[in-house]
Amino acid sequence: MEPDTRPEAAADGAVVEFDAVTKSFGADAPALDEVSLTARAGEVVVLLGLSGSGKSTLLRHVDGLQAPTSGRVRVLGTDVGAASSRELRRLRRRVGFVFQQFHLVGPLTVLENACHGALGGLRAPRLGLPLYPRSVRRAALEQLDRVGLADRAFQRADTLSGGQQQRVAVARALLQRPEILLADEPVASLDPESAHQVMELIRAVAAEERLTVLCSLHQVDLALSWGDRVVGLRSGRVVMDAPTAGLGRDDAMAVYSRVGAPAPAPAA
Repeated sequence: MEPDTRPEAAADGAVVEFDAVTKSFGADAPALDEVSLTARAGEVVVLLGLSGSGKSTLLRHVDGLQAPTSGRVRVLGTDVGAASSRELRRLRRRVGFVFQQFHLVGPLTVLENACHGALGGLRAPRLGLPLYPRSVRRAALEQLDRVGLADRAFQRADTLSGGQQQRVAVARALLQRPEILLADEPVASLDPESAHQVMELIRAVAAEERLTVLCSLHQVDLALSWGDRVVGLRSGRVVMDAPTAGLGRDDAMAVYSRVGAPAPAPAA
């Protein structure tokens, strides 16, 4: 493994800082337009907005999958836009990512899929579970136990339910022992009960590990019950940034309307 040199976060506890960040793709309107925001250690920030509002683009800037056209992104002490390839690899080992579509390898076992979370810290790819170091396999089992799936370790991933597959994806991300967890619509394809379980799991882990979480969601009720802050995006701009603690349900519906979509009906 490469040595893990970790720059310090800002003195005020900020671990993610966007300073007037614009991201343009050709002649189209910018995907991000002068975005400025800060997330501090242990904070859970929910991004709300319509499809195309810039949520996914914002998340991809945090681990350097995309670089700003202008402005600056600073994450865990690293200037992402100016970082070398090696610096970005080091940063990505500290940032876990959970996607909407799980991105598991269906024919492989649950355990091997979880082990994939360690690939960023290994010198070469691993083809087959026995080629992973014993320490990695043991750590992957521990994370599967944490998400309630240790008894499915040797089951094919594509035989699991959607909610179970997303929990495997969470275990895979946690194997990195990240300081920041990004989640891009992690429950959009799940039924309400599975969605609640996955979000509660992420919240519990964030509290235990003091993880900073940035998560894009469409479900307002989940956002308000789960996040510390809600950041609304519309056409690439931040149009709202408010703590959830001070928001009642009526406020929440008004907040959702402000990011450009009709408020959903209350749950029965």
